[in-house]
Amino acid sequence: MIVHKLVRQMKDGSFSPLFINKKMRIPLGEWLEAEDHPTSGFARRKGWHCTVDPHAPHLKLNPKNKTPRVWLVAEVEDYEKYKRPESQGGQWVLAQRIKFLRKK
Repeated sequence: MIVHKLVRQMKDGSFSPLFINKKMRIPLGEWLEAEDHPTSGFARRKGWHCTVDPHAPHLKLNPKNKTPRVWLVAEVEDYEKYKRPESQGGQWVLAQRIKFLRKK
């Protein structure tokens, strides 16, 4: 299944998750397994959180004084879909395996 994930684009052009495991650099073209990284203030749900469409109105693309955010297109395996409010983009995907393909 093809999904979208909003990530930070670092000054050197690399990509990093928004909130969980923020120090990670996301490689393109490699399958990655989900890991569990408990983070204060966030529900503990092991998996890559993605959207079906590149739409998450509750998250800004260019937050003030922060690293710009971009959408990546990815392929996922071993996933489940779950409903979120429209204000959070509607249907989300929680994947156990992901391969980031390209910047949208």
